Amino acid sequence: MDKLQPLEKAVAAHLIDGKFIARQIRDELRADVTELATRGVVPGLGVLLVGNHPASRSYVTAKEKACAEIGMLSREINLPETATPREIVQAVETLNAASDIHGILVQLPLPDSSIEQEVLQTVDPGKDVDGFHPVNVGRMVLGLPAYWPCTPHGILQMLKRSSIPVAGAHVVVIGRSNIVGRPLSILLSMKHVLGNATVTLCHTGSRDIAKLTRQADIVIAAAGRPHTLTADMVRPGAAVIDVGVNRVEDPTRERGYRLIGDADFDDLLPIASAITPVPGGVGPMTIAMLLHNTVQAARRLTNNEAKG
Repeated sequence: MDKLQPLEKAVAAHLIDGKFIARQIRDELRADVTELATRGVVPGLGVLLVGNHPASRSYVTAKEKACAEIGMLSREINLPETATPREIVQAVETLNAASDIHGILVQLPLPDSSIEQEVLQTVDPGKDVDGFHPVNVGRMVLGLPAYWPCTPHGILQMLKRSSIPVAGAHVVVIGRSNIVGRPLSILLSMKHVLGNATVTLCHTGSRDIAKLTRQADIVIAAAGRPHTLTADMVRPGAAVIDVGVNRVEDPTRERGYRLIGDADFDDLLPIASAITPVPGGVGPMTIAMLLHNTVQAARRLTNNEAKG
């Protein structure tokens, strides 16, 4: 068997600036929002937040701020942590029925994670801008028009806008969650302008993950665990996309902690050809694609009404 040849040695990785790319996308969406306004339509995002977990509150606030920046409407329903499953479902049904709400976001995790699937399946598939409803998942897998999950779609956009070739590349995805790893592996493998890659999906049952990642042109770490991807696991010149967001104690910081990804960023910086930082990498892209899906939902509804 021929020995695997390394990619070209990277002198220093190109830093993939998710904030900058997300800003580009928001600027493009702002033009779409302006065009829809000429037809009397303001894209509206409905957000359901149950409880007030600090991280969830921070995420929701960031999404609402992003909506306001490009002229979109956002409406929040905030239920107490003690809300019953029926009350949560009723809140979703209220947003389903609202004519000025085109997209619905249920902020996860819910206090009771056992009801998450029931709640997500209550969302009108036409307003499921998170891309979590079984209808949209099924349509995505079949290559039919659907709302793509925001984080996977954001990663595909990052790769494209950073001129990192995906078609024909070997991509290794670490993590098989329904939110990132699994849909991302499907989208990467599909025949479209953002995909057409050869994909290996690794998880806790995979043997010798390092052997697989060292063969990859692109490694995507989405395991939700610090130090999942170390420098010895990556070929020189490969691109690294870090999806993880992990809190680690740091007494030198005012809050007593700092955020790190799943990849050992400092060690990988001189090895990878391109790498995403944490924070400031994938996170902003997730929000940008949520806005993208909501604008598309508003456009589809407007076009359907015009046909009717």
